[in-house]
Amino acid sequence: MLAGVWGVCVANDCGSSGLQSRSVWCVHSEGWSTHQSNCFPSDRPPHQRVCVKMCEWQKDLFEWRFSPWGPCTPSPLLPASRCVTAQRGVQSRDVVCVQRTNGTTVSQHVCEAFSAGPEGEQACLLPCPIDCVVSAFTHWSTCSRTCGSALQQRTRHVLAAPLYGGADCPSLTQTRPCNHEKAHPALCPSDQQEYSYSLWVGPWSPCRLKGTAPVGKTTVDFGFGLDGKKTVKASYTIKRHAEINYHQNHYDERGHKVSWKITIGYQTRQLRCTRSDGKNAMLSLCDHDNSPVNFRSCVMPRDCKVSDWSQWSPCSKTCRTSDQSPGFRIRSRSLERAAIGGGEPCPALEEKANCNVLEDTLPLCLRYEWRVTNWKPCQVTPLLSQQDHRHNNTSILCGRGIRTREAYCVRIHDNTVPSHINRPVGRNLCTGSLPLLAESCFIPCQKHCPLTPWSPWGPCLHDNCLEPQGRRGFRVRTRSVIKESSVESDSCPHVSEAMTCDDPVCFQWRVTSQGPCVLQNGSCGPGFQEQTLECLINIVRQIFRQPCEMPCPGDCVLGHWSPWTSCSQSCSTKHREGQQSRSRLVLALPGKYGKPCPSAPELEQRRPCGTHSCTVYYWDTSPWDPCMPNTITDENEGNSTTPQMENDATCGTGVQMRQVTCRRAGNGHVLPKRCPESSRPDSIRSCPLPCKIDCIVTPFSEWSACPTSCLSGKLSRHRIIIQRPANEGQECPDTLYEERECDPPPLCPTYRWQTHRWHQCILVPDSVRQAVGGPAEACGIGLETREVTCVGADDSPADMTDCVRWAGLMPVPVRECRVPCRDECSFTSWSRFSQCQGCGSWRTRSRSLIGRSKKRWRCQQEESFPLLEKEACPCSEFHTQPQGPWSPCLLSPAKNIAGHPFIQGRKNSECGHGKRFRALACLDHMGRLVEPALCSSPGFEDESCHVPCSTDCKLSEWSNWSACSASCGGGVKVRSQWLREKPFNGGRPCPKLNYKNQQVSEVLPCYSDCSQYVWEVESWSMCVLNPPNNLTSAEPPQPVGGENQDEVVDDSLCDQDEKPITVETCLLPCPAHCVTSEWSQWTKCTVDCNEGDLRWRSRSVLRWPEGDHTCPDLNQTQACINTTCLKYSYVYSDWSSCQLSENAVCGRGIKTRLLNCVRSDGKMVELSMCKELGPSRGKLSAPCEVGCPVNCLITEWSTWSECSHTCGSQSQMTRSRVVLQSAGEGGRPCPSQLSQTRPCPIRPCYSWILGDWRACRVEGANCGEGTSRREISCVVHWGSLSGPPQPIPVEDKMCVGNSQSKVSKMELLQPCIIPCPGECHLTKWSPWSSCQLLCLDGRSFETWGRQARSRAVVTQVPENQDTCPSQMYETRPCRGGTCLSYEWMTGEWRHNRRLVWCQRSDGVNVTGGCIAQNQPSAIRQCHPPCTKPFSFCTQNGVCGCEKGFTEVMTSHGFLDYCTRIPGLDHKKADVKTTAGRLRPEHAWNKNHIKDWALQPLGPVYVKKNTRDKNSRLCL
Repeated sequence: MLAGVWGVCVANDCGSSGLQSRSVWCVHSEGWSTHQSNCFPSDRPPHQRVCVKMCEWQKDLFEWRFSPWGPCTPSPLLPASRCVTAQRGVQSRDVVCVQRTNGTTVSQHVCEAFSAGPEGEQACLLPCPIDCVVSAFTHWSTCSRTCGSALQQRTRHVLAAPLYGGADCPSLTQTRPCNHEKAHPALCPSDQQEYSYSLWVGPWSPCRLKGTAPVGKTTVDFGFGLDGKKTVKASYTIKRHAEINYHQNHYDERGHKVSWKITIGYQTRQLRCTRSDGKNAMLSLCDHDNSPVNFRSCVMPRDCKVSDWSQWSPCSKTCRTSDQSPGFRIRSRSLERAAIGGGEPCPALEEKANCNVLEDTLPLCLRYEWRVTNWKPCQVTPLLSQQDHRHNNTSILCGRGIRTREAYCVRIHDNTVPSHINRPVGRNLCTGSLPLLAESCFIPCQKHCPLTPWSPWGPCLHDNCLEPQGRRGFRVRTRSVIKESSVESDSCPHVSEAMTCDDPVCFQWRVTSQGPCVLQNGSCGPGFQEQTLECLINIVRQIFRQPCEMPCPGDCVLGHWSPWTSCSQSCSTKHREGQQSRSRLVLALPGKYGKPCPSAPELEQRRPCGTHSCTVYYWDTSPWDPCMPNTITDENEGNSTTPQMENDATCGTGVQMRQVTCRRAGNGHVLPKRCPESSRPDSIRSCPLPCKIDCIVTPFSEWSACPTSCLSGKLSRHRIIIQRPANEGQECPDTLYEERECDPPPLCPTYRWQTHRWHQCILVPDSVRQAVGGPAEACGIGLETREVTCVGADDSPADMTDCVRWAGLMPVPVRECRVPCRDECSFTSWSRFSQCQGCGSWRTRSRSLIGRSKKRWRCQQEESFPLLEKEACPCSEFHTQPQGPWSPCLLSPAKNIAGHPFIQGRKNSECGHGKRFRALACLDHMGRLVEPALCSSPGFEDESCHVPCSTDCKLSEWSNWSACSASCGGGVKVRSQWLREKPFNGGRPCPKLNYKNQQVSEVLPCYSDCSQYVWEVESWSMCVLNPPNNLTSAEPPQPVGGENQDEVVDDSLCDQDEKPITVETCLLPCPAHCVTSEWSQWTKCTVDCNEGDLRWRSRSVLRWPEGDHTCPDLNQTQACINTTCLKYSYVYSDWSSCQLSENAVCGRGIKTRLLNCVRSDGKMVELSMCKELGPSRGKLSAPCEVGCPVNCLITEWSTWSECSHTCGSQSQMTRSRVVLQSAGEGGRPCPSQLSQTRPCPIRPCYSWILGDWRACRVEGANCGEGTSRREISCVVHWGSLSGPPQPIPVEDKMCVGNSQSKVSKMELLQPCIIPCPGECHLTKWSPWSSCQLLCLDGRSFETWGRQARSRAVVTQVPENQDTCPSQMYETRPCRGGTCLSYEWMTGEWRHNRRLVWCQRSDGVNVTGGCIAQNQPSAIRQCHPPCTKPFSFCTQNGVCGCEKGFTEVMTSHGFLDYCTRIPGLDHKKADVKTTAGRLRPEHAWNKNHIKDWALQPLGPVYVKKNTRDKNSRLCL
């Protein structure tokens, strides 16, 4: 039956009685509900009870309080079933009702009146039960006796204790009688006693003073106790004596106790004689060499005394963090008196307790964060290669660079204090990763200003044509900045030049067209011709008439004047003047009576040109000055600004000024009037005024702590520059680091232990010795004491606790002594030690027997009573020995006072001369490690070393640009660099080189002006009659061009396809013939060149013919198709490589391409041929980026750390650095060494080392309570007690004051028991088993495993089996465990039996661990049994026949009978002995490898022995 929770108390008023109800139901054992009739009515719990209705205000007075859930334990009510992965369990907790005010527990009914009580139990899951696992049995022990009844044992130990309700461990011991194969044990011979006797001693009694406890002689009572066990009762004769206290109390003048009291008492112990069957016997039956000692002197126990607890320290957790763990607080107490004589040891001198568990009530914790300074100026130097010549002038560098900043740690306050003025704190307080301390930046380059070529010199004009002044003017030529370059005009050169000239003319007429010559009379003679003129300034067209003349028939006909040639000089000097000329040809010779032709000089005209001076003037501008406040507009406003955190802030508008001067080309400054005022640049402009930026530094950090010890030291503080000044802001302070001496430290306290002489040896009092049946003579072993006091530096008495703290281990105040008895060995005093013979020798001393001792055999045993002692001679010879390898070559780091991560690239700090170090060990003559000072050595040796510098990849200088590959239009030009030296030792790697020629090339597009080289021809010569052909010749064309346009160059530079003709046919008109002018140029065809398009040209009549002669056609037309109808199109070249400023290493640049005009026949022509297509839309330049060779950036080396160990050979100092930016884009890689170590001086380590426990020893008896000892010795080692080198013992005084204090006496002695013959006892603890984890399918879900060990029971005689103790086992947690599995293993079948055992996955045979339901069968049986004669059960589980017989099977496949094989002369089988029994082993072993094959024999099949094992019988 199960009951629910009690409901609310139902009553009329609060405070009155009422009723509570609850549900009650019947539950099946498997957990499901059933009808109540299935449960016994007597088991039904009440469903109602009387209650008192509580008032609502009483609800706040009480509350439920419950403990944490307890461990999950297997549920005992659940049915037993096989567990697969987990089992159900139950957790419980305590639930009580308490008063809120004082926590007093009250009845649960009170709280139940307001709310249902919390559940006290809940279901939980447990792993499946794990049974106990034990090892295999050991071999049988030898018999406890050689005759009579004796036993043998074998034991096993626990490997894994049971868990989660698993089966308990089986018996760890198996016992069997000796000679168990015989019915009766062998009787002991008559000359051998049946029993042996052993003296047993009990434990020593507590140390007591005389008269405080009974003392006397031990008697033995052979009675039995209530439990049937033998008991021994001792009776004592009481004698009281005065107490003997050997102690003194000394006090200094302040009343402090300076020594501790030592009181000598005595101890007794029981003796009894035990028989080998476990029974007690008379003491006289136990023979013993020495009389048994049942008394001894002892030091009265004195408990450790400590002071009162100090006040609790502040809680380590005073604020709220994300960590939910509570804080802790500590209190301590000091030692006032050490424990002596086995007194109560000292309790813990320090106690730690949780505090501030509820974090919600705590304030938020102080937070520490990284802060960074402003970025330092951008630097391009770290990106330069080693061979870059720009290292000498870094001020001109520009483009992409690196800028850095520093990080410092600050404490974050909750108030609104600006973060940039927080005090810097220790860097170790900031746990987050360092912020970014290096990034790329950009310095704008003074770019090369791309300009158009100079225009031709203009006409001589007034500076201001609207207001002309004087007769002096200027001829001007200009150039412009290419707009696509987006370059500031400040960095561009002048774009206008002027030359002075005389008689300037602002307006000039130009002939645009001419009409025909209109004669006044007749068909020849004078007339008028109309010309259309255009004013060059106002673009006004007018028509003027001028006289003209038409030659008459027979007159000489002249051609038009040719255009004026270009001026031979652009300007005039004292020695040269420019000239230009023009000429006209005789087209027709005159007749006999016609007008003659002019003379040859009249056919050519010359005129001067370029008469103006060659001096060129231009306006020169200086760079703009920094932006300054405008004093005119801002004088009333002021210019005070607040300090800004960023450099790009502006504060109003200012002005910039620059100087503008007139300059003569190639010479100095001239008067401004030499330059045209109209083109004078501005000398003042407005600008955004940058704010003044003051230096900002952090406040000083807190002063560093002085050393806590009594040693002198220095303290320091520092501050950090956050922002450097700019724009005439306030400068930074000079002092960033301060240091001062600590206040005078207190003197180190000097205390020492002072020992006094030993007092007289104290024995057990005579009364005590006589009461327990001891000898009458007062002799034997006792104790002697001495005073140990504490004194200060001036030998004044001091408190003992001061020496405990400052003087190390207290000297021994008590030691064992011996008062010789009359019959004991007597010796002379020890002689003095002999003289030493040098280092490594020994010195000796001796003594001799005196008196009767000389004749006693016992005294002559030197093992017990040595007569000679020796000790090593003192030696002061020491030598050094190198230890360990050399450290890496260490270079001195840059000074880093404040400990910031100054950033460095890999340059000079990575190479050069340094030192490397190796530790030196100082050894004495015995090879023991001693202090380095004894060898006059600092503890290490050093030597100079050299770290080779890294070498970058070195390339040659750039070659000159090659000539443009195209003589007309776009081509390419190339320049190259060759590999000169490969990188070495971490230098900057090479760029991607051409594999064949190991070079890197740069290709740029180039453009060759198609008119750069042109064919220049003279005018056609006069037509000459040259029979048989009339040929007109001109001067051979001369190719001209280059920088000097009149320079004659080689013919190959001009296009051979366009070479003009030099000879053509001509017609020389006769006097009466018509004379025409030369043909005009063909008109242009349309761009589309449509079919039917025509082009035409014309000529005019210069002399009309006479008579019947007529004029030829004056107009000609020609179809455009297949003549000059060529199409033109724009073509872009490929983009060039990214071009940087000559002062940049990487970053933003410009890539360019060319625009070419291509004719439809593929020929590159002048760009002007494509003008009809309009301007091109594509850009000829575009921004681009060249990746920077980012070198690895690392911090400077940190300061050397403290030595990692205070002693030993493994101590070393470390320094490290951090990578701030990894290498990229071909930069120098990071160094491989980010940390370096150097050895510390090797100082000796002194440690107390404990020896192994010796065998248990019972002094003065054979068995019983004894002690096991181990020795403690002071050793010197090299930092590891396990070596190498192995530790070497030294004097104990070397370990005094060691942090590992000497262990107490209780750790050197441990009680033990030697069982008497016949006594039942426990074995020693087995070794701890291997650490095993709880696993599922080979996977573990826990980090802590378990180990187990056990003690088995050993029974020596059968009579004591009932008094044996119980076996024991224990477990402990462990780390580093493994998952172990268990599997059933089987052996080979032999006689239908085989071995079956459980084996652990590590190969250990165990008992337990394997699933019992899966255990294989160990015995094989045939079904039905083999009862036929000569039959036996085979390995296959079927019946077979013995050798010499063959099987006859039934129709169902079973053996019917065995029949003899015919023809075999075997001995007759004994049916009586073989029927239904297994064949002997020798018979089976010879035939077990054979099987059967089928052979027909009568109506059945008979099986015959063959080698086929897989054939089966078929009936």
